Amino acid sequence: MNWDRIEGNWKQLKGNVKEQWGKLTDDDIDVIAGKRDQLVGKIQEQYGISKDEAEKQVESFGGRFKENDFRKHS
Repeated sequence: MNWDRIEGNWKQLKGNVKEQWGKLTDDDIDVIAGKRDQLVGKIQEQYGISKDEAEKQVESFGGRFKENDFRKHS
């Protein structure tokens, strides 16, 4: 999945992000605003994991969504 599509649909995905990374606060999620690098950084910070591990988690998260997942909401 192209991260631009995720960023563009961030409001719809906030719940999914909160479900995946429960330690992220609503403020964290608002600051991230769909920016991949911001998400990686906040995951590292909140979970005390390496950047590589955070990158893997974010990549896996992004891979869960298909193009037509967003067409329904457009």
